[in-house]
Amino acid sequence: MKRALLGLVGASIQKSLSPLLHEDAFAAAGIRGHYHLMDLDLLAGRSAADLLAAARTVGFTGVNVTFPCKEAVLPLLDEISPDARQIGAVNTVTFDRAGRTRGYNTDRPGFRMSFEETLGRAAVAGERVVLVGAGGAGRAVAFALLDLGAAAVLVYDKEAARSEALARDLAAAFGAGRGHAIADPAAALAGAAGAVNATPIGMLGFPGLPLPVEAIETRHFVADVVYTPLETALLRAARARGARVLSGGGMCVFQAAEAFRLFTGITPDAARMRRLFDDLVAARDAALRGA
Repeated sequence: MKRALLGLVGASIQKSLSPLLHEDAFAAAGIRGHYHLMDLDLLAGRSAADLLAAARTVGFTGVNVTFPCKEAVLPLLDEISPDARQIGAVNTVTFDRAGRTRGYNTDRPGFRMSFEETLGRAAVAGERVVLVGAGGAGRAVAFALLDLGAAAVLVYDKEAARSEALARDLAAAFGAGRGHAIADPAAALAGAAGAVNATPIGMLGFPGLPLPVEAIETRHFVADVVYTPLETALLRAARARGARVLSGGGMCVFQAAEAFRLFTGITPDAARMRRLFDDLVAARDAALRGA
């Protein structure tokens, strides 16, 4: 592969680090490549279907997909990998030479590897975990938590039907009792080892806390999939209460590395990608604090 054109489809993505991460990986691999942002907030009247069709027509190698499109793209694809079909969400789409699309989910291994690296499997093995958010990212995280050995995932979403659907899918894949829909995440946290935020709450442009801070104890871990900013209000509050925390940074890097492999057939240097990510985040968050 000599040239490649990639992109990201989603909303509120102007602060995404994906372009710089992938373009550095292109340079390391000797590929002339470009990574283009397709922001639904800026492209008035465009849908995920419109942008996917445009990318196919122009000759993209593939696109990443983020909030709020991870589930919406499923019926638009020619093929879906078994993992992505099981999860019910796609974050990576490849185009073959004939323009056929295949969807994958790299969020699941991305979160799993980040959790193992920072908190370790022992933090979740045999334990119950509260998950806030049952959208595309939440579904990937839920499956990853059970991959890691969690006894059960307690799912809360403001749309109860989504919580219930994810709980059913977890039970179908891993066995009865492995997924539960809940109505009160704070109460559920009292009997859990920790919590994961898989909603956009806490991201730049989405202020607030996805979980009452008062429910967090020193014995808990608290993880967030958000990485803009890297330390969200939730993680800052959890750290102040003595809890172990996991930012969305590791998940971002590991899922990007796997997506790059799917796009190009080349496994990038994940350590190099992480060093670049850390440098970019430090500069970006310093600028945000000074704004």
